[in-house]
Amino acid sequence: MFSFEEDANFVQDREDLIAVLRMRFGNLPAGVIDGIYKINDMNTLERLILVAANAPELKIFLEEMKEGTGSFKILGERFNPMNSLNKEGGLVEKNKK
Repeated sequence: MFSFEEDANFVQDREDLIAVLRMRFGNLPAGVIDGIYKINDMNTLERLILVAANAPELKIFLEEMKEGTGSFKILGERFNPMNSLNKEGGLVEKNKK
């Protein structure tokens, strides 16, 4: 891939990540956008897009953002976006037997 294509992909992934975070959590704390623009690893950006889409709270995303690069697994209730609705009473529980 040519350098300008790679640069364009980084910019697009960063902007996508910021857009997902704003859609899910509203205004972002100071420094989050700067931190996103300091990320220079495509795999990390792609992982954080998945985290942003699935983390029920911004706090969990911020913790994952600090993890850096490396392999990852996004699983368990920590990454269930419905958890925030359950905690707020937004979902009705199914009948229990």
